[in-house]
Amino acid sequence: MYFAALLARTEDGWEASDMELDNVESLSDLIDLARAAAVEDDTVVALIEQEDAWFGVVRVDGEEDPRYFVSNASAASRSSYGSMLTDELLGSDEEDDELDELDLDGTEDGEAEPIASFTDDEDDDVDEEVASGAEPVPAGPLGDPRLLDDLGVSHKQLMTLDGDALSEIADSLGATEVLEAVR
Repeated sequence: MYFAALLARTEDGWEASDMELDNVESLSDLIDLARAAAVEDDTVVALIEQEDAWFGVVRVDGEEDPRYFVSNASAASRSSYGSMLTDELLGSDEEDDELDELDLDGTEDGEAEPIASFTDDEDDDVDEEVASGAEPVPAGPLGDPRLLDDLGVSHKQLMTLDGDALSEIADSLGATEVLEAVR
């Protein structure tokens, strides 16, 4: 089960809104929701958690590039919403897939030269992610742990949060009441 909320900073503090994840099919959709919730291009923080398995934070400041943090990349990568974040942080996106389809191997006939060959016995010992060229997903935090430093949540605090992390983040931001109102 997921919980997701948007916290938009205003002159009077934070406004919270429940984020309906059913309509979020990509990270771009999530960022669009966050920008739509912004008051005068001020900061919006999207908070997502899957029970006690992982939490994610997306920070959007106007038209600047969004910043991301995931508490447990390995666990997040196994969930639909978490994988959007981990894929972005690890750089595996649609552009990479499109580049893979192009013939950029330098051979004239378009057939790639084999890089390595494995016997059946050796193949069993090779990690599938490594063999496919995909970057392995690290266990533990991934992303920018300093994305909330200027808002009162230090990177050290963010890296050690567990349990009800979103409530602790909201408490540090001074947004506990507004977050609890949408929970």
